[in-house]
Amino acid sequence: MTEDSDHRFSSLTWDQIKILDQVLAEVIPIHGRGNFPTLDVKPKDIIHVVKEQLIEKQINVRDIRLNGSTASHILVKQNGTSYKDLDIIFGVELPSELEFQVVKEAVLNCLLDFLPKCVNKEKITAQTMKDAYVQKMVKVSTDHDRWSLISLSNNSGKNVELKFVNSLRRQFEFSVDSFQIILDSILNVYTATDCKLTEDFHPTVIAESMYGDFNEAMDHLKYKLISTRNPEEIRGGGLLKYSNLLVRDFKPADEAEIKSLERYMCSRFFIDFPDVAEQQRKIESYLRNHFIGEEKSKYDYLMTLRGVVNESTVCLMGHERRQTLNMITILALKVLGEQNIIPNAANVTCYYQPAPYISDRNFSSYYIAHGQPPIIYQPYPFHIQMQSGMV
Repeated sequence: MTEDSDHRFSSLTWDQIKILDQVLAEVIPIHGRGNFPTLDVKPKDIIHVVKEQLIEKQINVRDIRLNGSTASHILVKQNGTSYKDLDIIFGVELPSELEFQVVKEAVLNCLLDFLPKCVNKEKITAQTMKDAYVQKMVKVSTDHDRWSLISLSNNSGKNVELKFVNSLRRQFEFSVDSFQIILDSILNVYTATDCKLTEDFHPTVIAESMYGDFNEAMDHLKYKLISTRNPEEIRGGGLLKYSNLLVRDFKPADEAEIKSLERYMCSRFFIDFPDVAEQQRKIESYLRNHFIGEEKSKYDYLMTLRGVVNESTVCLMGHERRQTLNMITILALKVLGEQNIIPNAANVTCYYQPAPYISDRNFSSYYIAHGQPPIIYQPYPFHIQMQSGMV
């Protein structure tokens, strides 16, 4: 570790190691589809069997890390930081497509070890285990990024996400989710002894901030501040995560800078998702994955997202921007409808497509009372414009 890189790293305190130990020993149910039984999995156990399987298959494992919101929760639990997915990174060598396939088969075969003893495993294939327990699989193989992801299903949203990384240029969105805890030292203790960790007997565990300055990132996490750099490098621009932080009472570390960065976030989001239907699918997927059990927060999130898009989008034509705002508004009203909440009508203006017969020249025009504003026609089948402050 060079002096230049020292500022990226810090040792965990005993209190932080205790929380890490609890997270790794927690039983997480992996829910099966159909008649497949639920697998009760401890993170430290699945990490161990996957690592052993990879080594047996001649896959070099550099290190194993706990990433993202789980790492943030361990480092600063007192500010209410919670986590959904358990994001585990295996640093591996993936020089060819063969290694990608070996990694996938190794993980699926490992899941067999967690099936109840009464299950006959002889005729269960890797493909069967994939269909039963894997929520999603991702593979990225480019000149700069080579990694794969296998996400194991959990109905409450706490998916176990196993990521196998050869190279990944951008490993964080914001400073508060940039932490990675290097697990090798504590995993070695688990393997070597059954003794419980104590203040007098525990390994040194190192954490790294991929943002760069560990202490600065920790201050952002403690005081719920938002900071990032070059959001145009992030797929989707970090726009959805940024809106999520705002709705959870995080504040920009630099108000002037964040307004400039918002424009880059919006631009990259619309580059990656240019079609309104794609945008809607992405937003709905984000809501499903990040607001499980938080139904009442969805509306606030959507209106926060709408506000950012409305204020900071500079890359779209006027009608494209209106289409996106309209789509987010409809999603927000749908959320309210699902919760049987009726918004304050004083803050809602509805525009309807005129009926076909209005185009008939013989049909008399609307009567407009003196002093009333003219009727506004929007060229969409249904458009709702919502003012800020709507309930």
